[in-house]
Amino acid sequence: MLLAPSLRLVALPALLVAAALEGAPAAAQGPSAGDLAQALANPIASLIQVPIQQNFDFGFGPGGEGWKSTTNIQPVVPVSLNRDWNLISRTILPIVHQKGLTAPGQSQFGLGDTVQSLFFSPKAASGLVWGAGPVFLLPTATGAALGSEKWGIGPTAVVLKQQGPWTVGALANHIWSLAGADDRADVSVTFLQPFAAYATKSGTTYGINMEITRDWTGDVWVAPLNLVVSQLLKAGNQPIQIGAGARYYVASPAGGPDWGVRINLVLLFPR
Repeated sequence: MLLAPSLRLVALPALLVAAALEGAPAAAQGPSAGDLAQALANPIASLIQVPIQQNFDFGFGPGGEGWKSTTNIQPVVPVSLNRDWNLISRTILPIVHQKGLTAPGQSQFGLGDTVQSLFFSPKAASGLVWGAGPVFLLPTATGAALGSEKWGIGPTAVVLKQQGPWTVGALANHIWSLAGADDRADVSVTFLQPFAAYATKSGTTYGINMEITRDWTGDVWVAPLNLVVSQLLKAGNQPIQIGAGARYYVASPAGGPDWGVRINLVLLFPR
C-alpha cells in the first residue's frame, strides 16, 4: 500500500546555501535578493525558514473525479554544532483534505503522518555541498485513511552543486517501519528527488524537480514532475518567497492522480 503524501519530501525548502552565506562577510544591508533566492534552492542551507506548501492533486478514482488537498507545514531550523558542522532539522507536517480516494463521494480531513529529517552538513563546503543523517516517520495522522499508523526510521542524504545562478542536485531517503498497528502494511518506501533551479539577481527562481516514490511493499511507483516559478518579496521587514506551478504525474498507480497544482509561501529569517 502506498503511504499518504505526508511521507513524500515534497518541495525543496531552503536548506544549504547559507553555508555560502554563513561563511561570507555580511553586507550592511544583509543578503541580497539573489543570495536569498539561491539559498532557497538549497535543501540544507543554514537559513531559518517556515515554508507552507499547498498541493492540489486531481484525477483520483475510477472515474477520475477524486481530489486531494495537502498543506505541508515545513519548518527548517539549522543549529551550529561547532566550527565545522551544522545540524539542520527539517519537519514536514501535512494537513490533508481528500475526496473520492477511499470510496466514491467519501471525504476525509485531518493531519497526516509527520516526516522528521536531520541533516549533518559541513560548514566549509567546497565544490559539492552535502548533508546526511536519519529520517523518522511519526504516526501523527488523525485517521486511518490519512496515514500508515506506523513508526519508521531510515537514512536520508542530499548532495548538490551551486555554480553561478544554478543549483543542481538530488535528495533521497528510505524509510522502514519498526513498530505500529499490526493490521497495517509494513512500510518500506524509497524517495528520490532530483532537482534544478535557476535564481536571478532580482530574486526570481525557476525550478524543476521530480518526486519519485517507490513503495516496495505495495509494488507501486509515483513520480510527479513539478515546474514552479517563485519570487522573493518583502512584507514590511519580513522577507518572503511566494511561488506557483504545475505538476504532471509521469507514473501513478491505478486510480492515482493525473495532474496537480502547487502554491508555496516561505517565511525567511536570515541571520
